[in-house]
Amino acid sequence: MATGLLITLIVIIGILIVVPLLIFLRIYVSDQKQKEHSILRNYPVLGKVRYIAEKAGPEFRQYLFNNNNEGKPFNRREFEYVYKSAKYNSRMIGYGSERDFAEEGLYIVNKMFPSQREEMKIDQQPKIKTRLYSIDNEKLLSRKEHHEEGILNPFYLTDDEAIILGKDTVKKPFKLKGIIGQSAMSFGSLGDHAITALSKGLGMAGGTWMNTGEGSISPYHQKGDVDIMMQISPGLFGVRTKDGEFSWEAFKNRSEIEQVKAFELKLAQGAKTRGGHVEGSKVTEEIAEIRKVEPGVTINSPNRFREFDDAKGLLEFLDKMRDIGGKPVGTKIVVGDEQQVESYVQAMKETGIVPDFITVDGGNGGTGASYYELAESVGLPTFAALPLVDDMLKKYGLRDQTAIIASGKLITPDKIAMALALGADLINIARGFMLSVGCIMAQVCHTNNCPVGVATTDPNLQNALSIEEKKYRVCNYLIALREGVFDMAAVAGLDSPTKFNREHIIYKDRFNRANKVMSYSHTS
Repeated sequence: MATGLLITLIVIIGILIVVPLLIFLRIYVSDQKQKEHSILRNYPVLGKVRYIAEKAGPEFRQYLFNNNNEGKPFNRREFEYVYKSAKYNSRMIGYGSERDFAEEGLYIVNKMFPSQREEMKIDQQPKIKTRLYSIDNEKLLSRKEHHEEGILNPFYLTDDEAIILGKDTVKKPFKLKGIIGQSAMSFGSLGDHAITALSKGLGMAGGTWMNTGEGSISPYHQKGDVDIMMQISPGLFGVRTKDGEFSWEAFKNRSEIEQVKAFELKLAQGAKTRGGHVEGSKVTEEIAEIRKVEPGVTINSPNRFREFDDAKGLLEFLDKMRDIGGKPVGTKIVVGDEQQVESYVQAMKETGIVPDFITVDGGNGGTGASYYELAESVGLPTFAALPLVDDMLKKYGLRDQTAIIASGKLITPDKIAMALALGADLINIARGFMLSVGCIMAQVCHTNNCPVGVATTDPNLQNALSIEEKKYRVCNYLIALREGVFDMAAVAGLDSPTKFNREHIIYKDRFNRANKVMSYSHTS
């Protein structure tokens, strides 16, 4: 018996020593012979450790090394805000802010005598049925929580404060009782589970809209009772002929869909001032049919429309769309400089054709796939672009004829209030809503390998995303945002967030000097 035990012990020790040694030798010999990586030829094993650390680096930084305000594109505080408001409808934090108040930045101007809740212009009907979670007990290695049905106030604008797109230009204007909607996200960029959850959740919250993205209207965008804004890009997906030309007949058909309330002509997107990009691995038979393209083939849209090549041509095309479709039409732009914006607005003045809305997408906005150089260095950020467009419209006396929709990292109420103060009327959010359905910022949207089933068309990966669960989180997040924006308006002494303007925002520089955010001197 002792002999058998000794033999077993020798075998175990042998395995523990021999097996790792064999693995070590295998790596050593293999890496020393390869010619692709220099560091592996000189340091076969240690070099391997370096590559492993490099691969896992983003996760290490996100969860271990970055402080709460360092992460990009969103820091941990912003990330947690979305998750907590979506799951618990809570916006509370403890102890105080972690913002570096020594740094320069924008602040909302608070009034000594803010508005009381009963003084606010808020429509709280109908109430919204949802699902909320509560934490029963939370420890280091365990958490007990339960969910229950909940009733939330919707925080709508009143009818008097509602924003109406196309009020004086089309047969069927679009009335909005909420200032926050979902920015453009295509079926294909996101999977059907995510699109469906977003559609249902936004429909539950009401008073909002869902932008289809350039990939056209899918059945999943229509799953919920939500108003839809159909985006049309230079790729003309959903409104194109077999030869890739714009089809007025197809456009007319889309305009007759009851859920479609408005159209957006996408000239550019902040993170990629070019046409859209979808890898062939994402282009399923279904997506190809919806977009009228070939399945399995990578899609690269043209970087501009072929139907027009100047501002006047764009406006005439837009006006024809309004005439045929009978619904509001706007444009999505990325601001490059003041001169181009002025040329665009000047053309509006000369032709008498003003878009029903102008979506100003900042260069700091997100995307499912873009080239490094475009995402990093092209297009002004949202807070720089907004006042420029706002002031230019005022200069030509057109500001009251159109609405400005702002987008680009506006996922919390304070940032939304700042955008409104800088000139926006409405707010578009994409990545915030992605986080609400489970996005963990893995930043692999372009690979079709999203680990939580959001930005992927892979059916196996999409199984991770429960539509019936995530729809509530979308709804809760949007309601929390709207309540937070009303609270910001109250702090500023307003009775509605629609009344934010430059007087309600101030800039503090790094020397602690506070300055009002004024209009551009040449357009004031």
